[in-house]
Amino acid sequence: MQEIKELKEMLLEELDLIVRTSTNLIGKISTNHLDYRPRDNMRSLHELVLHLVSVPSTDLLILQEKGEEEVRELEAEAAADHEPEQWIARMKNGLKDVRSYMEQLPDEEFLQKKTKPFYLDHGTVQAKWLIEIVTHAQHHRAQLFNYLKQQGYEVNMFDLY
Repeated sequence: MQEIKELKEMLLEELDLIVRTSTNLIGKISTNHLDYRPRDNMRSLHELVLHLVSVPSTDLLILQEKGEEEVRELEAEAAADHEPEQWIARMKNGLKDVRSYMEQLPDEEFLQKKTKPFYLDHGTVQAKWLIEIVTHAQHHRAQLFNYLKQQGYEVNMFDLY
């Protein structure tokens, strides 16, 4: 159905926007601020960036029912990246992989195929997984925005659109 394709494309466009704006924010970061941590119980700026750029790839592995070990390996690979260009490339590649996976799904599978993550005892349909990836990335982009604001970076709402 055309409506399902349009909905899927709207969600993928939103993820495109989140990746573009996230990578623009990452490009503003001075390396001497990477150790910034708003509170002891929160991620450092560097840890947050590594998590954010891994969201598309990691969430895709999880929805594809990969095990915890494979997800941890991907996170370890991301932690080995030390340059903003590497972080940005990782997030863009993850977006490309999510887009490719979602676009190849037939409408029926997008709406009805359930996959179960290693950490839950029930599955979730692919459409909801795509929503989860979008909201997960958006959540951490907002955290990044706030971290940068707290460090005095010149960022505003226009950096999010």
